[in-house]
Amino acid sequence: MRIQFFSRYLVFILVAIIATVSFILSFWDASWLWAFIPSLFLTGLGIYDMRQVRHSIRRNYPILGNLRFFFESIRPEIRQYFIESDTENLPFSRLQRSIVYQRAKQQIDKRPFGTIKDVYEKDYEWINHSMHPTHISDFDFRTTVGGPQCAQPYSLSIFNISAMSFGALSANAISALNRGAMMGKFAHDTGEGGISKYHLQGGDLIWNIGSSYFGCRNEDGTFNDEKFAEKARHPNVKMIELKVSQGAKPGHGGILPAKKVTAEIAEARGIPIGIDCNSPATHPEFDNPIGMLQFIKRMRDLSGGKPTGFKICVGHPWEFFAIAKAMLETGIYPDFIVVDGAEGGTGAAPVEFADHVGAPLREALRLVHNTLVGVGLRKYIKIGAAGKIISAFDIARTLSLGADWCNAGRGFMFAVGCIQAQACHTDKCPTGVATQDPSRAKALDVDNKASRVYNYHRNTMHAVAELVGAAGLNHPNLLRAHHIARRISPTEVRLLSAIYPELQENDLLKGNYRFRLFEVAWPVARADSFEPNGTVEDLMNHMNQVYRPTSVSPTANAST
Repeated sequence: MRIQFFSRYLVFILVAIIATVSFILSFWDASWLWAFIPSLFLTGLGIYDMRQVRHSIRRNYPILGNLRFFFESIRPEIRQYFIESDTENLPFSRLQRSIVYQRAKQQIDKRPFGTIKDVYEKDYEWINHSMHPTHISDFDFRTTVGGPQCAQPYSLSIFNISAMSFGALSANAISALNRGAMMGKFAHDTGEGGISKYHLQGGDLIWNIGSSYFGCRNEDGTFNDEKFAEKARHPNVKMIELKVSQGAKPGHGGILPAKKVTAEIAEARGIPIGIDCNSPATHPEFDNPIGMLQFIKRMRDLSGGKPTGFKICVGHPWEFFAIAKAMLETGIYPDFIVVDGAEGGTGAAPVEFADHVGAPLREALRLVHNTLVGVGLRKYIKIGAAGKIISAFDIARTLSLGADWCNAGRGFMFAVGCIQAQACHTDKCPTGVATQDPSRAKALDVDNKASRVYNYHRNTMHAVAELVGAAGLNHPNLLRAHHIARRISPTEVRLLSAIYPELQENDLLKGNYRFRLFEVAWPVARADSFEPNGTVEDLMNHMNQVYRPTSVSPTANAST
């Protein structure tokens, strides 16, 4: 017992002895003060460790126990720089980050000696090439957004900056992103935090309207038509996006603490300075699918007919079916739908929501695409997609599953200097990207980073052109699910068209459900409510009766 006690306090005892001896010797030789001062400090630390009650490790191992907390604090950096492999996704691999850095800095993005991926590993994917490839010289790929009810269609790049608010990102980061978007002629989604002066650097904007209606709200948090119309008609605002839910934390509201509500943020959001600001999980302006579409029409009219749509992370499938039925019943069509996958990121999200809520992008995108095809509206409504999109192959695969364009958030954060420190929620971002600390943010040079945003977009579009050309196509909008293959096992390969099958035009209107999911959930969806006909329990019982897990793919399971 005494030996154990002595070993636990050995370091503290030795330091105390050194402090005592060096103090005595310093009377004869002042140079001993160099030993006395640090040892006195450590002795004081040891005494404090033994008296504090918060950490038992420090009480049992005074002085020495502090090393545990020190190394824990730098564990992410040690792992990132010395331990993680090039392909380990946490959440983005070094390989993914490197390709952004290289393209943003105009460095060589080629790789010698072959792939470092295991091409026989489950879920490995590739694009099937043609023996007669094409050459694409113009890689400014665009899609026109704006259906029959839109007065001002917009020619949108197929690769744009995803929703990130001023407040989540610093003023310098927002400025750099917008200037880069202006240089590259692509779009910058404002995020739900409103349009700040930093968004108005010349780049095209997609104005994201969340449940708090920042920038167009009354004092009670309701929507203000006049404020909205004034900002929506700004020439830089090209599209209006109603945020119903986001992939990183679907079904969850948020709060901006009072200490973060600075004068600039309050101005952009239209809220009082220094007061907690709550974002509810639901919109005050509507509570059913018909009301949601009427609100979209209202915003489109107020904007002067600019393309207006909504962003959603898919949850209960019958809720999206209800929106589709509301389109048919009201004749009101959104100009676009942005599908946000559950793999999306945010500055801060509850762990359970980030890890286990919402449908991943591929399944959600295919569901939205198939539904619109099945009701005959796909030709009027464009689809955007977001969720860990970094490379040209990510874009190609996403377009092949039904998207018309892709958005990237964290990819463009890497372009302006993010190193994936994962300190976004602490206000201590080491690169000045995700912080409101002026002293940290000033480290980010706007002109330099704007050029990197432009370079990343341009070089990625060039890579898309090379991929599409290798497949024998002339434009990314010709990509289909059969162009991409996925390894299911070491001896089995399937095309994405087999894993994620497609409905035919008007199938749902004809009652040709083809897949169990539509057969069960489409009939119970209703245009006047997000709730299904009957109880959810009855619906789930019916779903379970026909659900036969015979495939590795969730979508394939639902279609057996």
